Amino acid sequence: MRTSEIKRKTAETDIDLFLNLDGSGMAEIDSGCGFLDHMLTLLARHGRFDLRVRCVGDTRVDDHHTVEDVGIALGTALRTALGEKRGIERYGSVLLPMDEALVACALDLSGRCLLRYRLEPPTQKVGSFDTELIEEFFWGFARAGELTLHLRQLDGSNSHHILEAGFKALGRALRQAVRIDPSLEGEIPSTKGML
Repeated sequence: MRTSEIKRKTAETDIDLFLNLDGSGMAEIDSGCGFLDHMLTLLARHGRFDLRVRCVGDTRVDDHHTVEDVGIALGTALRTALGEKRGIERYGSVLLPMDEALVACALDLSGRCLLRYRLEPPTQKVGSFDTELIEEFFWGFARAGELTLHLRQLDGSNSHHILEAGFKALGRALRQAVRIDPSLEGEIPSTKGML
């Protein structure tokens, strides 16, 4: 089983996170931030990962630390669950429509961190959630997960739809990238011999 359990405690957040890459899409999310819970549930469902997240954060200040630190914890869990990355597809990409929104996601589980974030929600908030925090989540995730991640909005006018399409697209692209390719026979998918 490719699983990982992460406990991350700082002065700002206390996080317990469990990830199973070979799950069924089950999600139990309680981050203290409703919009983030919704996005992580979508990520797990579309990635077919089992994901449990509990976070107690300083949301009395705002959601920033919670959103960023959950991204860091999830990236750490992904990296840990993949181990040496033997036999994985490595790359994933998807073009995902969500009503009027259209988002492209491409990623490489390269061992190198890069984020190209081009989602442009037209509003500063979805409900009480600050939309700018989604970029912080993806930065934390990409850094800790040591992956190259491109997210690009091709169309969209509804902030919720744009961000939802981004998380669904990430889930679908990750699902491809972590898939075991039997033809690789456990090889590391790199000419370097490591990722």
